[in-house]
Amino acid sequence: MATSVLFRARVPSDRLKRAEKIFSRLGMKTSDAFNIFLAQVELRKDMPFSITANPEPLLTTAEQGKAWEAALGEY
Repeated sequence: MATSVLFRARVPSDRLKRAEKIFSRLGMKTSDAFNIFLAQVELRKDMPFSITANPEPLLTTAEQGKAWEAALGEY
């Protein structure tokens, strides 16, 4: 079995509290989420999401509906 290490990082307390609420709803602890993140980095040999200074604009509700219908058919 692989050994584990203690990893410490400074994060804004409000951000951590908000994230912990989300993780709790998903049935996991912050350490579980961090391990999932590290596993994805390891598998992809890259970040598991895009990091950019020029993000794509968010879709409006109507645009999201059209995209869903195009992909999945009319509900």
